Amino acid sequence: MSVLHITQGTFRLSDTRALSIAELMLRAGEAWAFVGANGSGKSALARALAGDLPLLTGERRCTFERIALVSFERLQKLVSEEWQRNNTDLLSPDEEDTGRTTAQIIQDETVDEGRCRELAECFGISHLLERRFKYLSTGETRKALLCQALMPRPSLLVFDEPFDGLDVASRDSLAQLLAKLNHQGYTLALILNRFDDIPDFVRNAGVLADCTLSDTGAKQQLLEQALIAQLALSEKLSDARLPQADDATACARLPDNEPRIVLRNGVVSYNERPVLHSLNWTVHPGEHWQICGPNGAGKSTLLNLITGDHPQGYSNDLTLFGRRRGSGETIWDIKKHIGYVSSSLHLDYRVSAPVLTVVLSGYFDSIGLYEAPSDRQQALAREWLALLGMDKNAANTPFHSLSWGQQRLVLIARALVKHPTLLILDEPLQGLDPLNRQLVRRFVDILIGEGDTQLLFVSHHAQDAPQCITHRLSFIADGERYRYQTDRLK
Repeated sequence: MSVLHITQGTFRLSDTRALSIAELMLRAGEAWAFVGANGSGKSALARALAGDLPLLTGERRCTFERIALVSFERLQKLVSEEWQRNNTDLLSPDEEDTGRTTAQIIQDETVDEGRCRELAECFGISHLLERRFKYLSTGETRKALLCQALMPRPSLLVFDEPFDGLDVASRDSLAQLLAKLNHQGYTLALILNRFDDIPDFVRNAGVLADCTLSDTGAKQQLLEQALIAQLALSEKLSDARLPQADDATACARLPDNEPRIVLRNGVVSYNERPVLHSLNWTVHPGEHWQICGPNGAGKSTLLNLITGDHPQGYSNDLTLFGRRRGSGETIWDIKKHIGYVSSSLHLDYRVSAPVLTVVLSGYFDSIGLYEAPSDRQQALAREWLALLGMDKNAANTPFHSLSWGQQRLVLIARALVKHPTLLILDEPLQGLDPLNRQLVRRFVDILIGEGDTQLLFVSHHAQDAPQCITHRLSFIADGERYRYQTDRLK
């Protein structure tokens, strides 16, 4: 029987940090879930299980023939490589787009067109096989990466947050597929932030704290202990107070009766395929919208039109903060009133910078810091980090040395720091543990309640929406296109 057995293992993370695993045995055919707070070492554990971390002391014995690891870090590297192949999405007719197709990405290491089509059908991405991978939505790229991992039929599958970025139907489909794989004899190790993401068929669990696998055993018993600890900590959130805004420049002063966003007959197409089709949408003062729909429906495309990051924004009839798009405003005129978090921003934030610099860059809407912040801005940024439990030493820590979940928290602080007129959160809670999800929702509700900020919120998890949400825009599949439904919630 194949096993992965770690005894008194210490794995190197950096010159000053290590992952400790006193005892862990994964046997062939088992399914495990590992949970823990952000920064507890979950992604490091995934790498240790896959054999990607140096073993400093102890023993790691593995008799599994093939191990596959799927993680956000791998996705970030792959997306970056694809854009570097041809660093523009504004190609002239005589230019060649060198990005690889989804089918090529899936078959990067194992070429088998039949199995590629079979897996694509399982994940509902058959229609994406000939599309350039770099043009896929975040959820679609996750599905493609999962297909890639399954291509060689690995005997041990290590998934670091496999459900993040997937809509409800895709999460259910993936859980059913994982159950089927486990029933067929595959050994699974799932690294998760959400307790409720643990599939029913998983029987074994482990809990991480401070880069130590602190406990392992029966799933239900361990999760009850972890939930009690999370609930105890959550009591501290009720007295949370946000740092002040630096000044009022991030707030657009508009008449109380003037719409903040007006999109008339919005259309976006790729290769003659409509992503947005005749969308009419108005956001009035005081409204806070949740935007819902499956992967690939066009939610992020809509948000990119608003932020000015999509080239087709200037060919649409779009009015933002009382100004018609294309009426002479610069990209910075648009962004100075917007705070923004998304998976694509997270993937794009590749500059080498300390954590404090990343938060400060929110004042200037830049990736990296190219202007000198004021003393007040630096003090306020440190207050935001203190709310996240990050001290002065953490402020000087390299951003990319943080766990993926901690990076997402820092990017959320970057979006909130200037108290913007419009806060756009596109799957902001991906990679966050239950306590930090609750913390972020609390921050957003306080910001909305105390100021003039309006919210556009996207999440595949209905329970993630802050309490302030008043309206919902739903993307509903209708053949090969989508229709749009607006609802007032309160």
